[in-house]
Amino acid sequence: MIKFLDLQKINIAHQQEIEEKLLEVFRSGWYLLGSEVKNFESNLANYIGSPNAIGVANGLDALRLIFKAYLELGQLKVGDEVIVPANTYIASILAITDNRLKPVFAEPEIGNYNLDISKLEALITSKTKAIMVVHLYGQICWSKDLEALAKKYNLKIIEDNAQSIGAEWNGIRSGNLGDAAGFSFYPGKNLGALGDGGAVTCKDALLAKTIRTLANYGSEEKYINKYQGLNSRLDEIQGAVLAVKLKYIDADNDKRRQIAEKYSSEITNPKIILPKFPEQSENHVWHLFVIRTEKRDELQKYLLENGVQTLIHYPIPPHKQKAYKYYNHLNFPITEEIHREVLSLPISPVMDEYDITAIVKAINSL
Repeated sequence: MIKFLDLQKINIAHQQEIEEKLLEVFRSGWYLLGSEVKNFESNLANYIGSPNAIGVANGLDALRLIFKAYLELGQLKVGDEVIVPANTYIASILAITDNRLKPVFAEPEIGNYNLDISKLEALITSKTKAIMVVHLYGQICWSKDLEALAKKYNLKIIEDNAQSIGAEWNGIRSGNLGDAAGFSFYPGKNLGALGDGGAVTCKDALLAKTIRTLANYGSEEKYINKYQGLNSRLDEIQGAVLAVKLKYIDADNDKRRQIAEKYSSEITNPKIILPKFPEQSENHVWHLFVIRTEKRDELQKYLLENGVQTLIHYPIPPHKQKAYKYYNHLNFPITEEIHREVLSLPISPVMDEYDITAIVKAINSL
């Protein structure tokens, strides 16, 4: 069986370094708010090119804390609108509604699955205060037009960077394009922890300080609480592991690009819609390689029978989830078509030529 993602193999590739750091943390007796997380935050900030990085408990909290900090600073208020892709993972929407802000769903481009920036201005109202861009599947969602739109209407741009660490646009890494960005280090991400983990990067020092305080129960000084905060801290073990793996992220992303190129050149089944390559290879880190077909369920069943594990990212769009039943009446045809047809193929830096060839052969034979 070709696993969708062989996490054991991915982590064993760095086994000696990781085990040494785990033992070091264990023996230190210091497991939260220590030197390992500080070191990782510094390395992440340097890698992204951002002046500030704050480790938090997970990717959802990273986004939640950005909005919560803007609310505390008076730069957003309850009821403000945030434009967000309709075809994203539900965490993007949860971060908005958890802060009593209103998501305004926007359709994607069918070719690259990211926000159709040309259609955003029509969605802007007097209550619109931010745009959340999601660099979906690992591909940058950015343009000069987006920058101009944000400037024209004085909008914050928040990046959901959960899937795109290492991607670049005009020499700037994702996570340093907008006003603030949320990262996920869920084990299956390109940079994955050995459990949950996340981070925020941002340009503004006051915003960074507010996020760090909010993530620590709203406290800057122990037992003195400035805000009604959260308990959302990256622990020392995850900080240590992530610092090891961050050193290899560019090499791992290059391997993903090579696999994506091979899939794209060798999958020839006419019923398969392949993902569109960006003009610049550095714009995409291929967290997921997502194909589309009208016979998605049939293809997934056939591949499993032939020893290939696949996943669907994502079967139900947020506005059709029971959790958001008050949005169930909305219709976004492009989003819904995407969610009906997408299938994610295995892609990771530890896949070998045999696996890739077997997957291509299975798809072309149906």
